[in-house]
Amino acid sequence: MELWIPITIAAAFVQNLRSGLQRHLRMQMGTTGATFVRFGFGLPVAFALLALALWLTASALPETKPAFWLWVTVGAFAQIFAQALLVIMFTRRSFAVGSAYSRTEPVQAVIFGLVLLGERAPASVLIAVAISVGGVIALTFARQPVGEMARSRSPLALLASPTALIGLASGTFFGLAAVAFRAASLSLAGPNFLVQAGLTLCVAITIQTAVILVWMAVRDRAELRRIADAWRVGTLAGLAGALASFGWFSAMTLQQAGAVKALAQIEMLFAYATTVLIFREPVNRAEIAGCALVAAGVIVLVLA
Repeated sequence: MELWIPITIAAAFVQNLRSGLQRHLRMQMGTTGATFVRFGFGLPVAFALLALALWLTASALPETKPAFWLWVTVGAFAQIFAQALLVIMFTRRSFAVGSAYSRTEPVQAVIFGLVLLGERAPASVLIAVAISVGGVIALTFARQPVGEMARSRSPLALLASPTALIGLASGTFFGLAAVAFRAASLSLAGPNFLVQAGLTLCVAITIQTAVILVWMAVRDRAELRRIADAWRVGTLAGLAGALASFGWFSAMTLQQAGAVKALAQIEMLFAYATTVLIFREPVNRAEIAGCALVAAGVIVLVLA
């Protein structure tokens, strides 16, 4: 088994934990604050991970070139825009529709990888991406109210809706961010994937923390107080977020972003396992079929 596979699975598991913590924080503060926690509280963790990588590998910081700064900046802002679009999407009706289309991120990452980096995805990766994305879309629509689906006629008919377009745009920016971070990490050309991923993460998360912090200082200073009051849960969310991001960046240094993002859909299986095993909520046949498709996509990637 290639190293990027267990790294991606571990990152998806930790991200599932981070998402749960952020949902909890969303009840105590606004969306901007809950988003900031991911970056702000994760910032010292990211630098600690970089220091650990340097120590474990007995390496020095690599030389950075203009291409690195360009790609990491593009990735950082693309990720912020993607998150902002998700926030807008979740305030609209039929947010499940937009969520489904935002999950086309692996497909768009493959396209961006080809266009921007000239990376051609193997047939096995393309098959896995198609299967896993299909499974995630099925899972998303499985819990949409039947009446709303009937009015919409089919998932494809929803493609022209504003919410779907917002979801697609969110997936576009997430896919662009993934490819940009991979390009930034690869531009360092050494000394090893851990240090490359760590340095890329530290620069990206610093940019993102600064941007959101300035935004709150100008637009919503009261949110800063709410963030400070929730520092205990925020610290855990930041820790989980930084660990997950370090995993993503490491995996994307080793493998094409599209393949990593396709395997990352396993996070949906973790979420459903939590739903069934911990919260004892029932699942319907459509959800079982969606989980099976996601699992099939994962298997294709692992065996490729």
